[in-house]
Amino acid sequence: MMSLNPVIAAVTERIVRRSRDSRREYLAKIEHAKRVGPHRGRLSCGNLAHGFAVKDRPGKEALAGDRRANIGIVSAYNEMLSAHEPLGAFPPLIKEAAWNAGGVAQFAGGVPAMCDGVTQGQPGMELALFSRDTIAMATAIALTHNMFDAALCLGVCDKIVPGLMIGSLSFGHLPVIFVPGGPMTSGLSNKVKSQIRQQFAAGEIGRDELLEAESQSYHSPGTCTFYGTANSNQLLMEFMGLHLPGSSFVNPGTPLRDALTRAAAERALRITEMADDYRPIGRIVDEKTLVNGIVGLLASGGSTNHTMHIVAMARAAGVVIDWSDFAEISAAVPLMARVYPNGTADVNHFAAAGGIQFMIRELLAAGLLHDDVSTVVGDGLHRYTQEPFLEDGALVWREGVATSHDTDVLRGVAEPFASTGGLRVLQGNLGRGIVKISAVEKEHRTLRAPARVFASQEHVLAAYQAGELERDTAIVVINQGPRGNGMPELHKLTPSLGVLQDKGYRVALITDGRMSGASGKIPAAIQITPEARLGGPIGRIRDGDMIALDAEAGALSVEVDDAELAAREPTVFDDEPETEFGFGRELFAVFRRNVGSAEEGACALLDAQPAAADTRTTARESEPAE
Repeated sequence: MMSLNPVIAAVTERIVRRSRDSRREYLAKIEHAKRVGPHRGRLSCGNLAHGFAVKDRPGKEALAGDRRANIGIVSAYNEMLSAHEPLGAFPPLIKEAAWNAGGVAQFAGGVPAMCDGVTQGQPGMELALFSRDTIAMATAIALTHNMFDAALCLGVCDKIVPGLMIGSLSFGHLPVIFVPGGPMTSGLSNKVKSQIRQQFAAGEIGRDELLEAESQSYHSPGTCTFYGTANSNQLLMEFMGLHLPGSSFVNPGTPLRDALTRAAAERALRITEMADDYRPIGRIVDEKTLVNGIVGLLASGGSTNHTMHIVAMARAAGVVIDWSDFAEISAAVPLMARVYPNGTADVNHFAAAGGIQFMIRELLAAGLLHDDVSTVVGDGLHRYTQEPFLEDGALVWREGVATSHDTDVLRGVAEPFASTGGLRVLQGNLGRGIVKISAVEKEHRTLRAPARVFASQEHVLAAYQAGELERDTAIVVINQGPRGNGMPELHKLTPSLGVLQDKGYRVALITDGRMSGASGKIPAAIQITPEARLGGPIGRIRDGDMIALDAEAGALSVEVDDAELAAREPTVFDDEPETEFGFGRELFAVFRRNVGSAEEGACALLDAQPAAADTRTTARESEPAE
């Protein structure tokens, strides 16, 4: 194994220095929490009696003392998410496995879990980002009973895993293992699905044909098979040592999936304070672990949503990360995977080619990951080069493949798809933002075109239908930030903009909102901060202003004199859409008023901890072109 890459070492050390005070304060808090709990013997008899009032007799006797460790199950099960439907069968497996291993498991609580696929392009999407904070609070409510010695978090998708993580870190003295459900088996290929969506956007096919294709794509229980935020979550949990090794991409409803769920319960009992290998989540999630997560995200071409989620999760553990850290790591980490939308393969193909185990093996050997970390299965990230199998009905782990089985999908560090990671940080007179270039062809990564400014994605689609965008255009959608309308994803725009690009027009999306991790092909400068609602310069762009985007160099600007730009009044629309009422949006006003910026994690629960000015580098300095 090579020595640690100097860029990875330098960024990690900078994060450690920047986080020294906040991390020390966090560790002191979880040490105090450990001293005052979670031992059930410290609860009053009345408290304790409520805690097991409906348990059967063996469980009641066990919970009355400290003889058996108790696992709290926190689940995001519902029937609206294909990825979460399998989780409904997990609690009985966990309870049986825990009892047989000498412990107890209780269903502590459920957390909300909205499906971005259902709400995409709908008013409910304006609650999506804030659902992460709601999930964090619901996780804390589930664990606050102080009955538990460890927890298992059952969740897979989008904002749900980050929310479970933030909530769990507020109980950082507890060991926590994340338990995935696995991806659905492969259906209609993502490439064909994308083509059919564009045909519908172009008016070439009808709704019946579109619905049939979508139903063939999303056809069974399990995670959607493209490499968006949900599957990026699963990869992150392995790179951060919070899953059992190799558990991310095992299909649901299989004997191996059930065996891994049982094994998670058994392992959770062995890492409690009552056992001899105490591994609280607040100690596992540290600066090195978080850097490993960023490396995995960038090397795999993962979701842009994690440029916010990782920051928020880090802050929950007292660690301060900003986009300059992403930029410098991206410049040092190669792009090793091509999974839709960055290619044509899906996550099942990725896993069959060697998957996470191959990636971790290669990145460790190249010195691009920290091996000296704690994980839920022991010390050292090298444990995650193993993958699980059933051998005569017993769960075993063996070393994963040393060479990729399909170099069109997965490659080693020596011959990657690109020499740098899949994300770029943008900087210029519009502020800072993010662009995912791994799915964008090189010829489309730069643009100089006049702006067309819109108040919403619905306004963009209306202009598209009217034929007003049949030219080179920088499409600017404002007031889509966390303070503006909760930062909905603008994935609904992708098929129409793809049609324009295929016609030969140079187009790009510029927004203070988000673009789904499932999106690609079109250069999208997203999460621009400061956002328009807080006076950011993106809100002072006018139709016809020339926009210059260079995704390779990490540059984004409007070609307007700085003084003139600053003197302009914010752009307003007479028919700007109402985003504060209906579909529950009025209930989330407190989040919109208190949420931090995208670079601070866009979280309303955590105090902002901006990095010191001298730690920031410009995107151009830190991210050379490939």
